[in-house]
Formats: sequence, C-alpha cells, structure tokens
Amino acid sequence: MTRLSVNINKIATLRNARGGNVPDVIASAINIERYGAQGITVHPRPDERHIRRNDVYELKKVVTTEFNIEGYPSEDFIRMVIEVKPHQVTLVPDPPDVLTSNAGWNTIRHQEFLKKVVARFQDADIRTSLFIETDSELIFKAAETGTNRVELYTEPYAANYHIDREKAIHPFVVAAEAAAKAGLGLNAGHDLSLDNLRYFAQNVPNLLEVSIGHALISDALYLGLQNTVQMYLEKIRY
Repeated sequence: MTRLSVNINKIATLRNARGGNVPDVIASAINIERYGAQGITVHPRPDERHIRRNDVYELKKVVTTEFNIEGYPSEDFIRMVIEVKPHQVTLVPDPPDVLTSNAGWNTIRHQEFLKKVVARFQDADIRTSLFIETDSELIFKAAETGTNRVELYTEPYAANYHIDREKAIHPFVVAAEAAAKAGLGLNAGHDLSLDNLRYFAQNVPNLLEVSIGHALISDALYLGLQNTVQMYLEKIRY
C-alpha cells in the first residue's frame, strides 16, 4: 500500500507570519497522524522561513509514524539529521534561496558528493532517498550512490495532467520501472493533489510513499484537516 506523508511546512509558514505559536506545528502533526496519515515530512531551510530547527527536534519527540526530513545536505543539515535520527532523510539539490524544490539531482555530476553524504546517513542507520527526475540513467546512477530510495519530482505530471494525463504519466511509469530494476524503493512528491493523485497512484508501480504538503494544507482550509487527510488517503487506497 502507498503511504501518505504530510508535509507540514505550510502550517509553520502560517505560524511564522504572525509570531507566537498559532497554529501549533507540533499539535498539528499529532493530529495529522491521529487522522490516519502514515508519516510527517518537514523541510527545514537555512532561513527558517517555515519549519525551524527547533521544530525538527520537538517533532522527533512526538511523531509516532514515519518522520521524514528533507533538505540540501549542507554540513549543518547533515549534523542535525544525524542528531535527530528520523526514519528517512530525503536529499534535495536546492540552493538556499529557492522558493520550493523544483529540480532533481544530477546523479552523474554529483555522484561522488552524494556517495559520501549517503554513506554518512547509512552509517547512522537512516534510510536515504534522493529527489530526482524521471531520467532512467539518473535513476540507475542514483542506485550507485548507495541510496535506499528515490523520490520522483512530480510537478511535470501535475502540470500536464489535465492536458493529456496518459502522456503525463508515461515518464513516471518508465521511471518507476527503472527504479525497480535498480533495486530502489520509490517515493513521489510535488504538486500532487486530490485532483491528480488517484490516477498517479493507480498507474505508477511499486509506489511506496507520497509526500504532500501545499495542496493538502490548502484543501484543509476549506474542508477541514481531518476530512482532508481522509480524502487523500482514500485517493491512494483506490
């Protein structure tokens, strides 16, 4: 079964806009798990514009499902993740000032760097995943870094879903097959929504996890958080 990990960055963004602790990021994570989500994802950035470093340490104390930390593997980030020891770390190639993750790793160009970084997390017994696009060669090269999984960057699928969903899904099916051949677990995320999630989950083989934040938290403003989590879970259970 595909698991739902909810990215709570946007809850932190709302909190930070006003100061104080409303909405409460920690309480929200607890509730999201209680509503049925199988994981919590955070992406702390150097400027702490949403999730703060302190949030990461506090969340580790309360998350009872799967805790996934995303980020660029700077030395500070690596040290924090090894201290916190989440179930999974998802490595993204974001520069510090990027608005949101918008590209996957070039695992050919960054092969040696990624090997060293992945080895450090593996030594700490933390499962690793590399954010990546659908190029099969890059996926096979990802396997050579020692990573456990790849997370497919799904914005191109979401952008083209209403134009031609069969054409939009095809590269992701091929990428999933490449990941399976390479012995990699498969995650996916970015712009997946109530609109396009079911078709993606139905057609992409061996999909272990989807990480969804912006769309889910936005939907919750209209539909309520508990109801929204349940609706997303229903889409991946099909």
